[in-house]
Amino acid sequence: MNFFDTYTLLALIEESVPAPSFFRDRYFPTGEGDIFASDKVLVEYSKGSQKMAAFVDTEVGDIPVGREGYKVFEYAPPCIAPSRPLSVDDLKKRGFGEALLPGSTPAARAAKITQKDLGELGDMITRREEWMSVQTMINNSCTIQTYIDGATQGQQLYVKFFDSSSDHTYTVGDEWDDTNGDFFGDVKAMCRMLNKRGLKAADLILGTDAADAVLGLQEVRDLLNKNSGIIVGQIEEELSRYQGISFMGILNFGGFKLNLICADEQYDDGTGTMTNYFPEKGAMVTAPGCGHMVYGQVTQIDFGDKDYTSHAGRRVPKFSVNQDKNIRKLTVTARPLAVPMNYCPYIYAANAVL
Repeated sequence: MNFFDTYTLLALIEESVPAPSFFRDRYFPTGEGDIFASDKVLVEYSKGSQKMAAFVDTEVGDIPVGREGYKVFEYAPPCIAPSRPLSVDDLKKRGFGEALLPGSTPAARAAKITQKDLGELGDMITRREEWMSVQTMINNSCTIQTYIDGATQGQQLYVKFFDSSSDHTYTVGDEWDDTNGDFFGDVKAMCRMLNKRGLKAADLILGTDAADAVLGLQEVRDLLNKNSGIIVGQIEEELSRYQGISFMGILNFGGFKLNLICADEQYDDGTGTMTNYFPEKGAMVTAPGCGHMVYGQVTQIDFGDKDYTSHAGRRVPKFSVNQDKNIRKLTVTARPLAVPMNYCPYIYAANAVL
């Protein structure tokens, strides 16, 4: 078995457990039919409907009803392709946690390093997919800045899931931690926006500042008092398997029982500064599976080949060799696109707290 053959590397990626990623996994899962064997992907989403059937005169028999329209677009998903070189000097260095005299051959060490690089490059792609998922939910669109190299900007791409305007935002009257703030009223109004479209409201995602403010609201504390006579839910914070994500409990907003989720996931913005994926003062009402992550195929010249080959998958590895400089290079490519299942299946409120 050639460890550096593309199909061998593909098999390794398929067998590996992907890094958990909250927004992508919960709201944009990839299912059957979401991986396209083409350069472009079909994107379709429909508007929810609450139409009611009419009563029919028995002599008429039936009344034809038109199908609800839906939008279908064709997109070429953006390309993500981090790479990592492997030089002779890398093979001479002691790996982290490795014995001083491991006794391994350069070939064995190269295979071990390549396997580790596969995981790390895949994790980098996962973080970009998580960023794309959050941006799509916040803006109902995503602005993608491409790069020619590590510092030079290339073309800027813009993907939107609406026509002239997007009805996915809500503005609170007063911030929830202000004297006149109406936390329960605002969230209930956000739920009703989804309900009018025939869409489900199941989660209330809160930024870190918003989550802290909600826990400090006297109204919340009073209603959670079991002696109040009103059952509004339960707050019992617990960490999740997703780093930076905690489940706070369940609250009832006029019949809409929502999971309260605090989002404190962070990423390195490229300058060494840690940045939150979800805005600290933001709040969002949505439901799991509100979208899906689709993938376009990757076309490349595989190691040892002379012709182009197309691979359909979430991660496509490529191994190359620069014989003049004695350098091997591993590249992992993905072409993802976060797409909503319906028109505006999320309601976002910016600056919900002071």
